[in-house]
Amino acid sequence: MRILVTGAAGFLGSHLCDYLLQQGHEVIGMDNFITGSPDNLAHLAGNPRFLFIRHDVSNFIFVPGKVDAVLHFASPASPNPNSPYGYTNLPIQTMKAGALGTHNTLGVARAHNARYLLASTSEIYGDPLEHPQKESYWGHVDPIGVRSVYDEAKRFAEALTMAYHRYHGLDTRIVRIFNTYGPRMRLDDGRVVPNFIQQALRGEPLTVYGDGTQTRSFCYVDDLIEGIYRLLLSDEHYPVNLGNPQEITILEFAEVINRLTGNKAGIVFKPGSRLGDDPQRRQPDITRARQILGWEPKTSLEEGIRLTIPYFRQKMGL
Repeated sequence: MRILVTGAAGFLGSHLCDYLLQQGHEVIGMDNFITGSPDNLAHLAGNPRFLFIRHDVSNFIFVPGKVDAVLHFASPASPNPNSPYGYTNLPIQTMKAGALGTHNTLGVARAHNARYLLASTSEIYGDPLEHPQKESYWGHVDPIGVRSVYDEAKRFAEALTMAYHRYHGLDTRIVRIFNTYGPRMRLDDGRVVPNFIQQALRGEPLTVYGDGTQTRSFCYVDDLIEGIYRLLLSDEHYPVNLGNPQEITILEFAEVINRLTGNKAGIVFKPGSRLGDDPQRRQPDITRARQILGWEPKTSLEEGIRLTIPYFRQKMGL
């Protein structure tokens, strides 16, 4: 297939480009580098099956030649309020990527009669009252909170995708992505994996907000990308959760990071939440992914962290 990937220079988008090329497809990568990095695609320079187009998806999209599939991954995704790349500091761009970007990429898919896959997020569930979260759960979201620009952009994107499927008969898919980590994450991403690894590699105590009982479920990037590809090749039109159902507390996770990095500085506790209305629990129910795609993550947390640490060492110049 000839496949358009938006957000191609981002963490997930760049891994997705690599995987699609490995499967023998042609890839058109699109990014405006507002949060993505050219470094993530530098190794693809000169690849005859890879074409890069620098473009903002909130503007009309033209792609020369035939397109067989469109995968819309363009959006700021970091919740870090202290980073210029965090979505709270790019609120309008985030909403436009979810609204106008989704509309424009759906238009490309419709013009080419191509299959379409939307990258949605576990954040559409908000701070969930249901645990673990099934795709049938409607969510518990503050529509005007600090995270709403991301949450509501993705909820709108899902609604628009389903509207194109129902009204135009477009061949669509929606993946709800839970916490994913691995090489090519931004160092200032703001989420717990890069924060902890960097503190540990600097020999600093890991900062845990609150009492550390809040939970996350961490999926290694290679596992996630394989699941996305399986969804692309499937006939499933309704949302599918992809993530690791193994739930771990932030305190337990900090202890894992310190052990794997050999960091003796320990843990320091700070009151409250670093990111405002930070969800207290996050765990996917991946029953549908198992049944429909035959997919579940294979990489253990320790193995995935061991694969990720060298990237951060290199980026930190250690």
